[in-house]
Amino acid sequence: MEIKIISENKKQFIHLLLLADEQENRIDTYLERGTLFVLYDKNMVQCVCVVTKEQDNVYEIKNIAVQHKRQGYGKKMLQYIFHYYQKVCHTLLVGTGNSPLTIPFYEHCGFTYSHTVKNFFIEHYEKPIFECGIQLVDMIYLKKQLSVPL
Repeated sequence: MEIKIISENKKQFIHLLLLADEQENRIDTYLERGTLFVLYDKNMVQCVCVVTKEQDNVYEIKNIAVQHKRQGYGKKMLQYIFHYYQKVCHTLLVGTGNSPLTIPFYEHCGFTYSHTVKNFFIEHYEKPIFECGIQLVDMIYLKKQLSVPL
């Protein structure tokens, strides 16, 4: 297993990024300014993740998408991200819908509730998004402390 940072031609991974964020123009708002991490296993892309700097010592996971779920790739990617940012990041944020698939995953990886952005998915997406039969309405932000405050 190997994780690489991709700095050029990031759109080549759009098919995977769309698994986690269904609207390409939303991905365009963070892809170029973010750092794109790609996890390869047996020379095949298994997971992608985009992280942006939001302010001093605060970074945000904007997108994490896994090709084959429940194989440990998402957890491995997050562990890598935690290690990679531990010296420059105090708070790592991740926003997600109120989904029974994603929130428990992030909580298992050490994230805790931060705040909610009401009506985010209704105001920023052209079509309704459903996950596990639930329409996503509010963006739920979770946070993880990576280092002591600088």
